[in-house]
Amino acid sequence: MLYLKMIKPISSLISAICYCFLLIAFSNLNAFAQKALYEQTSEMGTTIVSYQRDIIAIQDFYSPASSGGFSGRGNNYASPEQRNRLIEINSDYLSKLKNLEFDKFSIYGKVDYVLLKKQLSSNLERLKEDASVYQSIQRYIPFANEIYELEKQRRRGKYMQGATVAAQLTKIMKRVDSASTAFKKNNELQATEIATASRAINALSARLKNFTDFYVNYDPEFTWWVPKPAEDLTASLSKYATNFAVKVEKPEGNKIVGSPIGKEELQRQITAEMLPYTPEQLIQLAEKEFAYCDKELLQASKDLGFGSDWKKAQEQVKNSYVPLGKQPELIVKLQNDALDFIKTHNLMDLPPIANETWGMVMMSAQRQLVNPFFTGGREISISYPTQSMSQEDKLMSMRGNNPYFSRATVHHELVPGHHLQYYMNSRYKSYRNTFSTPFSGEGWALYWELLLYDKGFAKTPEEKIGMLFWRMHRCARILFSLNFHMGKWNPQQCVDFLVDRVGHERANAEGEVRRSFAGGYSPLYQVAYLVGGLQIMSLKNEMVDKGKMSYKEFHESFMKENQIPIEMVRATFINQPLTRDFTTQWKFYDFK
Repeated sequence: MLYLKMIKPISSLISAICYCFLLIAFSNLNAFAQKALYEQTSEMGTTIVSYQRDIIAIQDFYSPASSGGFSGRGNNYASPEQRNRLIEINSDYLSKLKNLEFDKFSIYGKVDYVLLKKQLSSNLERLKEDASVYQSIQRYIPFANEIYELEKQRRRGKYMQGATVAAQLTKIMKRVDSASTAFKKNNELQATEIATASRAINALSARLKNFTDFYVNYDPEFTWWVPKPAEDLTASLSKYATNFAVKVEKPEGNKIVGSPIGKEELQRQITAEMLPYTPEQLIQLAEKEFAYCDKELLQASKDLGFGSDWKKAQEQVKNSYVPLGKQPELIVKLQNDALDFIKTHNLMDLPPIANETWGMVMMSAQRQLVNPFFTGGREISISYPTQSMSQEDKLMSMRGNNPYFSRATVHHELVPGHHLQYYMNSRYKSYRNTFSTPFSGEGWALYWELLLYDKGFAKTPEEKIGMLFWRMHRCARILFSLNFHMGKWNPQQCVDFLVDRVGHERANAEGEVRRSFAGGYSPLYQVAYLVGGLQIMSLKNEMVDKGKMSYKEFHESFMKENQIPIEMVRATFINQPLTRDFTTQWKFYDFK
């Protein structure tokens, strides 16, 4: 009997233990599934993607269609109707955010919420500013609404009487001609208004063509009446647009031109990039980093036997360029050197497909005028002499892309730099591309230059001089970019600074400055390299150096968050308490 009495409690105990094991197993499985889910999305993922697609749908629908019948958003200036719909969409989504259960979100959802709200607010500010400027130029285009209305009716295929349309277009043409006469007598527009009026008039021509192309050859009566009046109106619009032509200073020869944005706008853009610093503080940062480079460079110069004359040491390094035709082979060697170093030091598990699929192309002589060094992404574009270059430019290109200088640029452009970024960003949280910033994009590639140097990737004095050249270059970019945009330096002073302080070949320095001010880059783009790299280094110090993550965990986790502001990546790492109205606050740099 005793045996039988014991069986039941033992059986119950076993059942309880099994139940506990199952709970733990399911709990672990749920945690694993949740982690895998957050690699791809968050509670905000669907909202963000829906917003992105809604904006594209509005832009496609309200923009003129191309001749092939598909919408061509291009650079066509938005109509008032189109702009109002964009304002409504952004405002609607901003209102929707208020109803979301933010406090119940994971840190990933909260980060996405903060980023979307930031973008919506920025878009609304810009759209309302555009509307205000348009209002100020309306009196110069009193005929615009009639053309917009014709296009609006076309979108739903309304039948248009050819003779009536022809008469209407002729009246509009007369109004354009009258506006042109009045403009010459009374022109009070500011530079911004002139540029806006030019875009608006050119866009009206595109919308007129969009309207007429829909009916011509399909409607016989329309085809009989409309083409000639439409052609005349288009000619009048084109003639009128010349009054608003934006005068761009044409450089004499290879003269570099640019437009400083001023300190106030510079600060606005810095804050928008989630950096809690002033332009002056970023200059101070660059000067401190430059001092470190100076110290390291002088030691390398002494190790080569040149004492404190670092320019002579650098000259020896520049003259180490490889023979003609050998540069592509050098690229492969330098990439393999970096990969071997990363593997040996257990810094990151690199995806085999990413290593397999990076490519290379040769850069044209014309492109080298603004890109004197390598550029890259999915492939590396090699800057090296072409047949059409002058002898002097050929030599400068070879010297500026010598093996030691190239030691840092190859892994910056390929793996683990930009090529790996493209690989990972297309596979994890790709909807976050809309929040991308050069401080993360360029910062990631620059971070690896800093990390590998600290880890001893540069073993010889020559290799140190080569890697330090680029580190000094990044410091110089911050200094000349900010000083230029605050009106303190002109382009020639920027070039001279690169030659004297960094050791650039003059042609390469000119190409670098030209790229910065006339290459379509934002004013802060060149600042983003070193500042972004230092942000990631600071985060690495916080997470890896303090034992919270391994290097491999840190690097993989960082890349899976995509190219969002680094402060937001940090928030996911430390599970930072965030509010709906979060603003930048992370002081990542020690100025002492």
